[in-house]
Amino acid sequence: MRNILHLLGWASTGQRAPLPRVAMVANDAGGYVYALDDWARLDRFLILGTEGGTYYASEARLTRETTQAVARCIAADGVRAVARIVELSVSGQAPKQEPILFALALATAAQDAATRAAALAALPQVARTGAQLQRLVGYIDSLRGWGRGLRRAIARWYLEQPLGDLELQALKYKARGEKGERWSHRDLLRLAHPLASADDTVRRALFDRIVRPDGDAELPAELARFAAAERLVRTVDADEAVRLIRDYRLPREAVPTVLLGEARVWEALLVDMPATALLRSLGKLSQVGLLAAGSDAERQVVARLNGLRLQTTRRVHPLQVLTALAVYRTGHGLLGKLAWQPAPAVVDALDRAFYGAFASVEPSGKRLLIGLDVSGSMSMGQVAGSPLAPREAATAVALVTLATEPAAQVVAFCDQLVPLALSPRQRLDDAVQATHGLPFGRTDCAQPMLYALERKLDVDAFVIYTDNETWAGAVHPSMALQQYRQASGIAARLVVVGLTSTGFTIADPADAGMLDVVGFDAAAPALIGDFIAGRL
Repeated sequence: MRNILHLLGWASTGQRAPLPRVAMVANDAGGYVYALDDWARLDRFLILGTEGGTYYASEARLTRETTQAVARCIAADGVRAVARIVELSVSGQAPKQEPILFALALATAAQDAATRAAALAALPQVARTGAQLQRLVGYIDSLRGWGRGLRRAIARWYLEQPLGDLELQALKYKARGEKGERWSHRDLLRLAHPLASADDTVRRALFDRIVRPDGDAELPAELARFAAAERLVRTVDADEAVRLIRDYRLPREAVPTVLLGEARVWEALLVDMPATALLRSLGKLSQVGLLAAGSDAERQVVARLNGLRLQTTRRVHPLQVLTALAVYRTGHGLLGKLAWQPAPAVVDALDRAFYGAFASVEPSGKRLLIGLDVSGSMSMGQVAGSPLAPREAATAVALVTLATEPAAQVVAFCDQLVPLALSPRQRLDDAVQATHGLPFGRTDCAQPMLYALERKLDVDAFVIYTDNETWAGAVHPSMALQQYRQASGIAARLVVVGLTSTGFTIADPADAGMLDVVGFDAAAPALIGDFIAGRL
């Protein structure tokens, strides 16, 4: 290997120096890589956020740098930026909405009038729930004043919601926001003054009750659900609570805290519980004894989770399923003292639901080498605000690729490389656990290409999951790929899956055979397959 590098003149160009005559920047580890343009950083922020920071960059610093890139996109072409924000929100590609809401709030405060108008017009498309509206308003309030355009946009949200949906939003999301900066429906109605038409008496009655919750006026029959929730708040009788929940399909948020320790209350809630709420509530359902082996509730939950395979990527993001699995199988919550005994049938159903999210991905039919960065920096931080470290998330997605591609193998690397004996039939939690015992070394993202070159492996595409903080190698990853192409005669491609919101990539933007994608974009597996197969 040393002779090849010397002959090509690369021996002196290690990763701690830029390639000659190539525009490169230093990453946070001191290695030289390629800079993402601002539009690529916008995508990374919208999908991954900055929560938890990285091994090298604090959350505050990463947020500051990424937000500046988002602001530059908005300043350069605000209408395009808003369109991208809406696209990623509506498509369900992002696992969390907070980064999307913040970016839209920035656009509402832009200097350009067309950008502000586009952002306010997009408000109902992006803030689809009451909680999202309240969070968005919290961001907007910190960035700009309350002009007529903002008031009209919020009023339109309340006036255009179907009445039944609006009633449910008022029950589920009374207030959201940070401590001291919480926004309620009451606050927003008083500021926006939405005026329902004279013949829309039911909506007017609902607005009035939200603004004056202590009012004694009898609600119209069409608001029976809201009236039932008012009765539920005042009861301490579990039997009455169960009856109200079943008869009026009341959500968990309407149940008094004192009754949330009752298994029968949760059993009643389970009937109409939304999929995302079910994922968040699995631990509590087990803790109250509802998911006993062979019970009706366990069968019902397993059936619901099996059904998620038809909903993921649109209504439920795959990362939400993976997060639920990661938390539920541990038997305890991330915060607080909640503990439970995991139900094996539920763990298996979560495993199937995650795989099922990608069942429609068309295989590329190519020979793949998947490289998982397991260096020290990949063990720190969070992926898109989940409790998963980047190395755990990367392992999970690698299993999806193994299940899709018949000619794929997996290696783990830091400054050294080891093959990983992963199977497409392996349980997800077992595979993730397998990475915990691997060494935490320095980062050298050229290792997969050098490994294939040394072993004379036939590889059509390398897929590398990394935080792009490479620095320890004697040769740059992009040059290692070029060397592999020359030695093997294969026009091998490189896909770099970025798992943090840094502004770096090891993929050369000038090389059409290299692609940088955002990790845990729900559309990424299909995009990767199409790129590798040459369908793009």
